[in-house]
Amino acid sequence: MRISTIKFLAAGLVASLASCNQGKNQSQNDFTPDDPKAETMNTIFVGSYTKKEGHVDGKAKGIYTLYQNSQTGELNEGETVAEVINPSFVKASKDGKLLFAVSELGPGDAESGFIYSYKINENDSLEELSKLSTESFAPAHVTTDESGKYVFVANYSGGVVMLFKVDENGILKKQQRIDLENPEGSHAHSVTVSADNKHAYVADLGNNKIWIYDFDENEGKLVPGEQAFVALDEGAGPRHFTLSKNGSFAYSINELNSSVSAFKVLENGGLELIQNISSLPEDFSENNSGADIHLHPSGKFLYASNRGHNSIVSYEVDAASGALSNPNFTSTLGKTPRNFAISPDGAFLYAANQDSGDISVFKIEEDGSLEQKGEPVASKTPVSLEFLIR
Repeated sequence: MRISTIKFLAAGLVASLASCNQGKNQSQNDFTPDDPKAETMNTIFVGSYTKKEGHVDGKAKGIYTLYQNSQTGELNEGETVAEVINPSFVKASKDGKLLFAVSELGPGDAESGFIYSYKINENDSLEELSKLSTESFAPAHVTTDESGKYVFVANYSGGVVMLFKVDENGILKKQQRIDLENPEGSHAHSVTVSADNKHAYVADLGNNKIWIYDFDENEGKLVPGEQAFVALDEGAGPRHFTLSKNGSFAYSINELNSSVSAFKVLENGGLELIQNISSLPEDFSENNSGADIHLHPSGKFLYASNRGHNSIVSYEVDAASGALSNPNFTSTLGKTPRNFAISPDGAFLYAANQDSGDISVFKIEEDGSLEQKGEPVASKTPVSLEFLIR
């Protein structure tokens, strides 16, 4: 295993500090799409925690924006665009016109968690369009299907997965409720839809299974697949899941045993295990939990985040077999990297350090390794990072 070296370059540090100071002196409106200076600025919506919970001390006010310089990778401060409780996960629509966000609430907060839909205005402000119950508690993930007509929500508590339909005005309407087995022990953590829009995969940490569904876009309905699930190694705890662009391979980051599982995707949407590989260095023995996972746009590299080791692990992906090799570990320079995002051009990676309240910026090198770009940027309890693509 190779351990990457964090590079502290004096010139880069000075430039980063200068950029941070500049960002603090400029308002969010200096980087709106209407401003000529913003031609290379990409909008990032940040999901966050807003209050103290058992696992986090939320400091944010809701959903807020950051602006990424696509050429340098630097981040500039935006503003809070929606005040909502614990919007821990956000997802933009395929056409960039809508933003969906969960409100991760528990039994002591409300009768359920909620899912919001917002109109994204030209200046990146948000206009609330609808708010619906997720019919259980602690919704932890939201995603869309490939058509953009449907939204999926995974509730961490209660074994409930919800499917909503988006009407022509961006209003959400309940479409289907899925009740997973063992509701008291189930912890549905994410839903991932295949690129051909024919299958959906639910990572259920509590039941230690990835549930496989066939998706009928015309009917807006999920039905159990020919292979209804794949069970992981005992104590794995699948959390997030990603598919290769060609749909041939899939990968799960497993929270409880800090591993990544690689699968071959079968013609019927089923999964065949290829490999289990640790997300940690061999010499690390302290507490850790896996969090997020993403493939590089090139498909050549896979990245996953470790909370405890506080790192991003990268692997090389074999194009023919889908197998992972050569794990490389890079510190996120912060505490508890929850989710992370790769810029649409594949040039930069941004790690949201939830508990240290900052976001680390890395340049992705040609070999897939990560090079630090300046110091982490202050950010209030960041959880999920969503690039807006218009």
